[in-house]
Amino acid sequence: MKKAPLYSRSPRRPEPPAAAPTPADPPQAAPASAAPVGRWQRFGQRHAAPLWALAGAFLALALLLGLQRLHPGARPVTQDDIDAAVRRTLEKEPLPSEAAKAYEAILPSVVRVIGLMDENDTGEDNPEQRAMERSLGTGVVIIDNGTILTNLHVVSGAKKVRVRFANGHESDAALVGAQPENDLAVLRASSLPDDLEAATMRSTGDLRPGDHVIAVGHPFGIGPSVSYGVVSGMKREFRSPEGEKTLSNLIQFDAAANPGNSGGPLVTMDGQVVGIVTAILNPSEQRTFIGIGFAVPIENAANAAGMHPF
Repeated sequence: MKKAPLYSRSPRRPEPPAAAPTPADPPQAAPASAAPVGRWQRFGQRHAAPLWALAGAFLALALLLGLQRLHPGARPVTQDDIDAAVRRTLEKEPLPSEAAKAYEAILPSVVRVIGLMDENDTGEDNPEQRAMERSLGTGVVIIDNGTILTNLHVVSGAKKVRVRFANGHESDAALVGAQPENDLAVLRASSLPDDLEAATMRSTGDLRPGDHVIAVGHPFGIGPSVSYGVVSGMKREFRSPEGEKTLSNLIQFDAAANPGNSGGPLVTMDGQVVGIVTAILNPSEQRTFIGIGFAVPIENAANAAGMHPF
């Protein structure tokens, strides 16, 4: 049985109430009905294409049934007729993939993390900036007060940390917690976008090899980017190329990850975070992805942020 997520998505902040009319303003009649802008309306706007597709399928079914009533002697409508009508409609308006839906769910919570080695660096893109003067990575918002999880190696040694949220808002961030044994860091952004959403996290207790996952991040600074794969194994160990540190109890996965993905979320098809991408295995000097990536389970990450584990 799946365990409940540690945190649910934060609802959008309600709009402030309209000011009461002044005595000089004539009273206005209230509208006959008001359609509240809520979760279902946002769902409809986000998935308009598949909903129209399903509506078309039902319309086709209704037409078939109507023709049956107009021509009683005609062949009765069968389940095969219904399936064919639905199939033809969905072929014209295909439903989004599970990976696309998971990416859409997690995207508002993904941030780009920039570790600045020069206190005078503003963090703005500069083509003349040498790569060694910055560290680039990814983070994920876990509390809507601006608390962000990332990898410790992304911000280690940085004089200043900047984060860029999904809507483009940028802010300085402070290191407020660390768990070196799991290469985890907790950041707190100093300013927040109005529509910030925290990711939903879930236990890895029922995660199994073969389960589909996506990795979201900023590989080589390009992003946000998404890659798709499966869980390859559980409880793996990884030793850094320098041999300085060994990480244990890791999730192995084969969704593509490269430098810049570090600190990003590993996400299941229900849009929930099960791990923090932390390393890739490549015996060569290239340090690029060859099919083996590792993520710290979200239970460890929750502990790093001072949260009660699942």
